[in-house]
Amino acid sequence: MTASYPGPANTPEDIRLALRSWPEVEAYLETCKGVIIPLGSTEQHGPTGAIGTDALTAEAIALEVGRRTGVLVTPAQAFGMAEHHLGFAGTMSLQPATLLAVLHDLVLSLARHGFERVFVINGHGGNIATTRAAFAQAHGTAASRDLPVASKLRCRLSNWFMAGPVMREARDLYGDKEGHHATPSEIAVTLQLEPTLISKQRPLPDPAPAGPIHGPDDFRRRHPDGRMGSHPSLATAEQGASLIETAASALSEDLCSFLSEA
Repeated sequence: MTASYPGPANTPEDIRLALRSWPEVEAYLETCKGVIIPLGSTEQHGPTGAIGTDALTAEAIALEVGRRTGVLVTPAQAFGMAEHHLGFAGTMSLQPATLLAVLHDLVLSLARHGFERVFVINGHGGNIATTRAAFAQAHGTAASRDLPVASKLRCRLSNWFMAGPVMREARDLYGDKEGHHATPSEIAVTLQLEPTLISKQRPLPDPAPAGPIHGPDDFRRRHPDGRMGSHPSLATAEQGASLIETAASALSEDLCSFLSEA
């Protein structure tokens, strides 16, 4: 038997797990076994980008996906693996083992209640390897604990910024000035979400090109203002609105396919 999804919610609040009571969650599970976890990071995004960029974008896109599909969205996990950004003030990082343990425990908590499809919408590249490892460990733990959903438990990582339509749109908008960190595409999304951030934007000199990362001190030396080949001054709020639409459309389709898999 495959998982199902309930269809679009009536209001944005309907799909926030934080606003549901436990009896409402039990009732939800009678018709849908899916849940969305927004995963971000709290780290520097160049001299003009918000430190909360990765969490802000992941949560906003997750909520839009939830509104379109009716699938519940958990509170955002705002802290990720950002060790290489610790050379810049304001960055708050979890070590890989810590993030793995957090995600493992969140998946197991949801699985215990009967959730079978855990869909993580991620906004930070540094989280990818650890998240996949957490999924593998969670599957093993669910089986070892004989959880009723163990054989049906599936986890999927969806990096919104790597969705094909999003990458194509970013390439069309910014070309090779998109870069690899503090990108205009992600900054554009934050400008749409939080208009006060527009006041931070200003022209910047050409950034250091993308290159290897060997810890926070080396990152600061190679990329002194925090950017990696990116030109965030190209971003506009209007572009951000379009990118949110593109990402939500692509990820909603991916989620519905995920929920219907055997």
